[in-house]
Amino acid sequence: MDDAQLRLRAWTLSREEAFALADSSASGLTEEEASARLVRFGPNELPSGVQVSLARVFFAQFKDPLIYILLITGLLSVFLGHSSDAWFIFGVLIFNAIIGSAQEYSAEKSAQALKAMASGKSIVLRAGIKREIESKNLVIGDVVWLESGNKVPADLRLFSSKGLEVDESLLTGESLPVAKNSTLVCEQEAVLAQRQNMCFGGTLVTRGRGLGIVCATGIHSALGKIAQNVSLGSSTKTPLVLRMEKFTKKLALLLAVAVVVIGLVLVSRGEKPVDVLILAVALGVAAIPEGLPVALTVALAIASRRMARRNVIVRKLSAVEALGSCTFIGTDKTGTLTINELTVKAIAPPGQECLFLNSNQNLFSEDVCKLIEAGILCNEAHANSGDAVDVALLELATLAGMDWEKKRSERELIDQLPFESEHRFAASLWSNESEGEGKEVVYIKGAMEKVLEMCELSGAQKAQAHAQLQELALRGHRVLAFATGEAKNNELKPFELSELKFLGMVGMIDPPRRDAKAAIEASRRAGIEVAMITGDHPVTALAIGKELGLADSEQQVAGGAELKEAQSDSQSEFDSLVIRSKVFARVDPQQKLDIVKSLIRQGHFVAVTGDGANDAPALKAAHVGIAMGKMGTDVAKETADLIIADDRFSSIVHGIEEGRVAYGNIRKVVYLLISTGVAEIILFCLSIGFGLPLPLSAVQLLWLNLVTNGIQDVALAFEPKEGNELELKPRAPSESIFDSLMIQRVGLSAIVMGSVAFFNYAYLLKNSFSHMEAQNHTLLLMVLFENIMIGNARSEKRSTFLVSPWRNPLLLLGTLAAQGVHVWAMTWEPLGRFIGAAPVSFADWLKYLGMALSVLVAVELHKFYWRWRSQFTARSRRDLNS
Repeated sequence: MDDAQLRLRAWTLSREEAFALADSSASGLTEEEASARLVRFGPNELPSGVQVSLARVFFAQFKDPLIYILLITGLLSVFLGHSSDAWFIFGVLIFNAIIGSAQEYSAEKSAQALKAMASGKSIVLRAGIKREIESKNLVIGDVVWLESGNKVPADLRLFSSKGLEVDESLLTGESLPVAKNSTLVCEQEAVLAQRQNMCFGGTLVTRGRGLGIVCATGIHSALGKIAQNVSLGSSTKTPLVLRMEKFTKKLALLLAVAVVVIGLVLVSRGEKPVDVLILAVALGVAAIPEGLPVALTVALAIASRRMARRNVIVRKLSAVEALGSCTFIGTDKTGTLTINELTVKAIAPPGQECLFLNSNQNLFSEDVCKLIEAGILCNEAHANSGDAVDVALLELATLAGMDWEKKRSERELIDQLPFESEHRFAASLWSNESEGEGKEVVYIKGAMEKVLEMCELSGAQKAQAHAQLQELALRGHRVLAFATGEAKNNELKPFELSELKFLGMVGMIDPPRRDAKAAIEASRRAGIEVAMITGDHPVTALAIGKELGLADSEQQVAGGAELKEAQSDSQSEFDSLVIRSKVFARVDPQQKLDIVKSLIRQGHFVAVTGDGANDAPALKAAHVGIAMGKMGTDVAKETADLIIADDRFSSIVHGIEEGRVAYGNIRKVVYLLISTGVAEIILFCLSIGFGLPLPLSAVQLLWLNLVTNGIQDVALAFEPKEGNELELKPRAPSESIFDSLMIQRVGLSAIVMGSVAFFNYAYLLKNSFSHMEAQNHTLLLMVLFENIMIGNARSEKRSTFLVSPWRNPLLLLGTLAAQGVHVWAMTWEPLGRFIGAAPVSFADWLKYLGMALSVLVAVELHKFYWRWRSQFTARSRRDLNS
């Protein structure tokens, strides 16, 4: 037995060659041989993947450079005896981890979902005797019996088939069942969807019956390879994670340099090393935005709730912002852009132009009604159950106002000939509707070429029928022809059907969702490219692509064979083909994964949508994977970062908007925390540089951080959308959180706050204020500065005065609460004595409020300048283009 060759070449082998390689026969294996092979090859099961526990999810929340810095700072605080500081830091980190864990505990169990899909029982032949066994006990060489309704338990090379059709959408994305033919021998290069002599594990038999020899089980099957990619593949880091890593590394370096310089200066001035170390830790705690992890998590959690209200379910918090950052969406067709239901969209009566259906037309002439009647009577469906083609024909009859149940009840069904791939048509024999004629009538449906052979048509009539067929095919329709005539006897025999009357054709299509085209256009306006990735035929895919506005020529379509050829040439050739294509057709699961990797390699932040098991590797490899909630398999849902509850592509656009809102709020929090932290460092640097005593104590620094940032930054994460999120282009993949605007704004704000606070501190010391009194007044001024900074942070470009405070009541209350808590601390003697605070006069409070407003004026002027410069640049570009 050569199991490797059987797995790799089964579709290229004749039935005899397959039996020879498997060392088996049409009567199957003996029980002894099957048992031996089960021991040798193992059970027909898929990999289980890594088990995920709540503890593992919890500790994963600490894998972040900023968290590492805070942990080190907390440990130093413990070492120096400042346990209250340490508990404050550790409490923040634990709270952050609890929030993240609660959101993410729907752990990825993709391989387990795949495993469940392949479980169950199978009918096999063992030494010529039919037996039912557990599917996990199947081995290479087993002969498996298939019939309608069965789930295929392993990869099979068919050696007998009769009318066998299999739904392979789970693996290929092909929306229609695939007709199987055991007599075919396929080329080695044939992609999965073209291997008509094979059945694959996990797929579903929709019609007919067949026998096949097992050629691959478990991990070696087509489904098993997907399971391997899902369970072994690594997830791509989201844009937010990448940006935060860069930001944290730069921040840590800058803070380390500043703290070391300040420490060295203090030591050189005779300060005790232990006191300097305590102050350095305190300054580090004040400058490091330890509130950022919590605020970031809260911002994402809020966005996830907002997304849920818009039918986007978030499984991983980091994916919230990732969707807003994406520059490319690779979307599955079936069930995502289309409704995954066949619908008759065109009727072509003989000798007439093709009629394309819509709700405003009355196309049902006498000729059309005869064609529809044939679709009713040559039909095995009932109500909404049955083959998708038959159900679509009954829906057409209902649209035409025909009572198809009554049509059937008026006659007697005498005989039926089900559709089989060998003769490519189906037939039904009915008693004649008119009483007394005594002759039966046969109705035929099938491939046009086959139906025309049975009809009496002139050369001109056949040419016209072929022209209709070509027109429908170019529009992506699946064409079905109909004929009728008198039966020669009371039973149906394929070779006796002739001299029939041709009734015409219908064109069927899986129609696009009504809102899909508008959603694609909205994505493009938002600067996001969209491409369709499907297992359908290129002609069908292009037709849908044109209807949705995705593509307008064959040059924008890349088929599976073309992708394979480009990949064999070179990576650059493959990348070039991928980047210029808008429709990918007849792709297999590995190619879908390769497309995603190519896009990422070329600098895109990629989102991928899908609903089948074939989508799982691509969903995991992308920056953000999006599964369909209604039509999606468990595999896709468990692998994805986001789930679209209503399966509408338009919901993705809503998710993009909310993702951009979340990132905008994160930037606002970063601006608030970093600018105030840098202001504190500037205040200290100026004081030390001018030989003044320290402007704030370690406890005061920690209090300032707690009473302002600890309350206000979380409230800032609740900011609603500004309204122009979908008018902006995606952020460049290389863009840092600290872009040009952020650097300028942070620098300006920090310099104003730090320098104003320093000069006021120096003034107080010069005018007979004690060191403690000057520190108390400086602390109040810094609290007021940070209260005012909230207004500056609410919008990067719009004036603070144009952003209503009532849009975010929580932020307004949080700001008032922060000031109120500090005033209370100044007046409550026990707490005031602990932090070095004391009451001040109302006149002093008003004076410091006026000083704090200086940062508002400075930032408002900068916003005005930035808007003017942006408008000037835009006008200049328009003038150049004109």
